[in-house]
Amino acid sequence: MTAIKHALQRDIFTPNDERLLSIVNVCKAGKKKRNCFLCATVTTERPVQVNVVKVKKSDKGDFYKRQTAWALRDLAVVDAKDAVKESPEFDLHFDKVYKWVASSTVEKNTFISCIWKLNQRYLRKKIDFINVSSQLLEESVPSGENQSVAGGDEEAVDEYQELNAREEQDIEIMMEGCEYAIANAEAFAEKLSRELQVLDGANIQSIMASEKQVNILMKLLDEALKEVDQIELKLSSYEEMLQSVKEQMDQISESNHLIHLSNTNNVKLLSEIEFLVNHMDLAKGHIKALQEGDLTSSRGIEACTNAADALLQCMNVALRPGHDMLHAVKQQQQRFSDLREQFARRLASHLNSVFVQQGHDQSSTLAQHSAELTLPNHHPFHRDLLRYAKLMEWLKNTDYGKYEGLTKNYMDYLSRLYEREIKDFFEVAKIKMTGTTREGKKFATLPRKESAVKQETESLHGSSGKLTGSTSSLNKLSVQSSGNRRSQSSSLLDMGNMSASDLDVADRTKFDKIFEQVLSELEPLCLAEQDFISKFFKLQQHQSTSGTTTNEVEEMDGVALSRSYSSGVPQTVSSEKDMIRQMMTKIFRCIEPELNNLIALGDKIDSFNSLYMLVKMSHHVWTAQNVDPASFLSTTLGNVLVTVKRNFDKCISNQMKQMDEVKISKKSKVGILPFVAEFEEFAALAESIFKNAERRGDLDKAYIKLIRAVFDSVEKVANESQKTPRDVVMMENFHHIFATLSRLKISCLEAEKKEAKQKYTDHLQSYVIYSLGQPLEKLNHFFEGVEARVAQGIREEEVSYQLAFNKQELRKVIKEYPGKEVKKGLDNLYKKVDKHLCEEENLLQVVWHSMQDEFIRQYKHFEGLIARCYPGSGITMEFTIQDILDYCSSIAQSH
Repeated sequence: MTAIKHALQRDIFTPNDERLLSIVNVCKAGKKKRNCFLCATVTTERPVQVNVVKVKKSDKGDFYKRQTAWALRDLAVVDAKDAVKESPEFDLHFDKVYKWVASSTVEKNTFISCIWKLNQRYLRKKIDFINVSSQLLEESVPSGENQSVAGGDEEAVDEYQELNAREEQDIEIMMEGCEYAIANAEAFAEKLSRELQVLDGANIQSIMASEKQVNILMKLLDEALKEVDQIELKLSSYEEMLQSVKEQMDQISESNHLIHLSNTNNVKLLSEIEFLVNHMDLAKGHIKALQEGDLTSSRGIEACTNAADALLQCMNVALRPGHDMLHAVKQQQQRFSDLREQFARRLASHLNSVFVQQGHDQSSTLAQHSAELTLPNHHPFHRDLLRYAKLMEWLKNTDYGKYEGLTKNYMDYLSRLYEREIKDFFEVAKIKMTGTTREGKKFATLPRKESAVKQETESLHGSSGKLTGSTSSLNKLSVQSSGNRRSQSSSLLDMGNMSASDLDVADRTKFDKIFEQVLSELEPLCLAEQDFISKFFKLQQHQSTSGTTTNEVEEMDGVALSRSYSSGVPQTVSSEKDMIRQMMTKIFRCIEPELNNLIALGDKIDSFNSLYMLVKMSHHVWTAQNVDPASFLSTTLGNVLVTVKRNFDKCISNQMKQMDEVKISKKSKVGILPFVAEFEEFAALAESIFKNAERRGDLDKAYIKLIRAVFDSVEKVANESQKTPRDVVMMENFHHIFATLSRLKISCLEAEKKEAKQKYTDHLQSYVIYSLGQPLEKLNHFFEGVEARVAQGIREEEVSYQLAFNKQELRKVIKEYPGKEVKKGLDNLYKKVDKHLCEEENLLQVVWHSMQDEFIRQYKHFEGLIARCYPGSGITMEFTIQDILDYCSSIAQSH
């Protein structure tokens, strides 16, 4: 590097009157590596210029050439990239950012240090050195000292100091007076020495001459001090004279301060009085409304509401510190408390009387709703009470005890009123379900005891107390109109003209409509009452419970109401929704048991009614949960749905139990088993009921249980059957099951449908094979023996040499079955099959056709055995395949 430095100095910088101070070997960052040199130089002429020069090697030879030069004063930032970790990369910010990578970290650090020193010495401008180690940056070079700039390359710079203009002029004058100075330097020096001595003597004389002037100056200073003392005496006298004036001014200032303070206090006092008058003064009209306002008219209620709000504002005004100690304020607050207590008592008494009055008016309307399956409309009652909603909110915020008392009274009254209405409503529904009416009594006398209804119902259906179910519908009662009862003979005549299944369908349709009407009446009733409670008692929003100090739990007729007190004002701890649900539970406590009784009655009338109830209840529960999953209606219907689901499961269990208990007659043929037909009835009914229902999954599970029970029971009965062959029982019933499932297209029973078809096919084939051995019994036994000998290892062509199976024995057996005998045997077989099969399933022709095909197959098998075991014997059957076809056809036509 030293050789390169000398070469660059000699070839490039010396011809330009520049000195090279530092050099670094670099290449551009991120590009193809082409090395060059960055050089820090200064000019030898004054004024000194500092440059950074880029030098690169020429492409045509080994010499270097100057490529780019930047003045150091244009350099803004030197970025060393990392002050801690050694890195050869650094950036120089001139007109743009130049990124370089040095050949070594040492060269980079030496170059940056040289740049810093040159900046400190010549430029005195601020160049930002970032990410540079503090060790590289030295302190500023002190002025007046000869310090090297780059390792001793600038020793001669400080020795030369430029002369200013004055010095140059004096030297020129001196040189003009000494023309010989250049020729005789010693003479010139002696002359200068003599002149210097003359100047020193003149200076001493001048100093001595100035002593007199100094004495004069001292005298003047003494006189000045005397004048100052006189001035201080005068100032002291002036200060004494002003002291009295100051005291008077202080008194005046204090008096002004007191006057200002008095005015300020008067303004503040006026402000406080205006505040109390404006915020704690209740208008006379409001006081009169609170004391004597009419709570029956709409105008009076509005006036009382406005007065109550104004009173609440006066009582809740935020008093400033100290106001509560004023006697007038205490009197006004006591007056407000008395007004509040008086009006709250009057309001509570009036609302209680309104509850009672409305109860009497509502009871008078029960008669017109009892004859029909409808519930009374409480909208007028709610409309009248909602006029007091704002007053109830005021009462809740000011006197929670009276508010709570009104809530309790409302629940007590409404629970009794709704209990009467709902029990009467359910009694009418039960009467309509059982198809009876009461004579000689008016519905206004409702309610009757539930036991009386039960006794009446039991008397209609016999002493056993059980109503007709789905499996025995012969004793269904005809529906009797409420206005005109038909005679018992005409009812029996109508029942005689109507099948049992028609009676079932009619009764179930009637039950479904009644049950749906019951739910449709209850749902809007509960929703309307819940909406009214929310609006009237202001329970639709949640209240804050912060700052509570005491918790209390009160029991209101079995309904727990939790509340807390903060500053004497109770606040609900449980959510407002829980409060609404508790009130609804208290008011409508009879709905759930009445619904359960109605469901029990419907299940007692017909166990299949549980299907209708499950669908209806599921739909209404789903609707209620979409509105509010935690509401009273949703919870109650959900509880009742559990009961309905249990009845549905019980119905399925009873069906399965009846299958296990089926007893078949030993003297008559089996045919289609009753539980198979009942499953068909159940499935058809269920598919019509559960179409687009929400609880389809429950039905699918029931299908799986029932169909497996049907399969097991069919096999059980088939094994126990003595009159009808097992294969016939299995074939007919599984064919019926397969036809039922194919017609209904129940997706969850596809596997069972395939299984039923397979069982039907297998047992049809088994029955055909078993039955066909009878028309040609001896021939069958003969060829079975032939096949047994072949199976034992005897060659087929040697079977004819067996004594029991020779040609003569074969001809003897064949002669026993001429065409006439075969036809007779087939005719007997047809009659026997006809006795085995039932007419409902109509499988006789199917079975007969299968037997015909099997008989022809056996015939071909026998001919094959004759051809193989008795070759060349010329033995043939005495009837042909065409004869078999003719026999079977004529037998089928004759029967």
